[in-house]
Amino acid sequence: MVPTENEIMAAKAELTALSAALNQVLFGQGDLVERTIVAVLAGGHVLLEGLPGLGKTQLVKGLARALGLSTKRIQFTPDLLPGDVTGNPMLEETPSGRRFVFQPGPLFAHLVLADEINRASPKTQSALLEAMQERHVTVLGESHPLPDPFFVLATQNPIELEGTYPLPEAQLDRFLFKLEVLRSDVDALAQIVLHRELGRDPEVPVVLDRARVVALQALCRRIHLPQAVVRYIARLVDATHPGRSETAKAVRYGASPRAALALAAAGKARALVQGRLQVGFEDVRALAAPVLVHRLVLDYTARLDGRAPADVVAALVAEVAPEERGLPPTVEVA
Repeated sequence: MVPTENEIMAAKAELTALSAALNQVLFGQGDLVERTIVAVLAGGHVLLEGLPGLGKTQLVKGLARALGLSTKRIQFTPDLLPGDVTGNPMLEETPSGRRFVFQPGPLFAHLVLADEINRASPKTQSALLEAMQERHVTVLGESHPLPDPFFVLATQNPIELEGTYPLPEAQLDRFLFKLEVLRSDVDALAQIVLHRELGRDPEVPVVLDRARVVALQALCRRIHLPQAVVRYIARLVDATHPGRSETAKAVRYGASPRAALALAAAGKARALVQGRLQVGFEDVRALAAPVLVHRLVLDYTARLDGRAPADVVAALVAEVAPEERGLPPTVEVA
């Protein structure tokens, strides 16, 4: 059932308050804050990339506080083992004898901060795969469900820095968004100097609670997705594959169907954040880059030419025109 106008307006007011709280954590990063909120509503995981000291960890801590959710932090290092992430069976003495009891790891929280995820070995990184997709972990053949809601917000430093390991493609595909944390401009930097102190986290008010987060996610799923927008998403994702568009000549491997589902879910969430009852073409275009950049593998020639996945996505969005979705030529799409 499509949400009512009153439901949308009430949700928008709450989400505006959430955005205001997070904008006091990261000054001058409004787009990053909005997309993080969109990911929460869509129930997706986020990969935050940026140089050290730009506020990635502070954003995740502030988000957990504002949402009223439990949080755990995993500091990824080269010597971290998979069991350190998921948990381990522990031998316990009982009156009836010894038995193994599962000791949950730091993954068992609503919001998990995977800090500097690309500093861990690929084996340990892969320990997140089942949890991120299936929302449970399996240890010694026994499945253990994770809390609901469950989000992984991972931070990483750019790959060119020493001591990092590229994330496997299978794991990258499980992140709804890859977001770049940019360097602050002069005005934002002045705000940081004025309102921050080294070693002290900013005060963040509690805006929502677990039950309300779950309710907003359910409301998000009820946002209307018009058939024309569905076709646009399908054609855009299809165009990422070699031979399906002129731009895709630069692509070796295109996006999977999971990317189309991610665009649909994220589009609904963005519409809700902005107080609209249905998804529009502008939502898909605005979210194409964070959904697709980490899902495309460029060919060798494109990399030699200095083309980045973001450049290819921008070209695809420009190439796949709305009128190709069966719209009358007299209809203009904002």
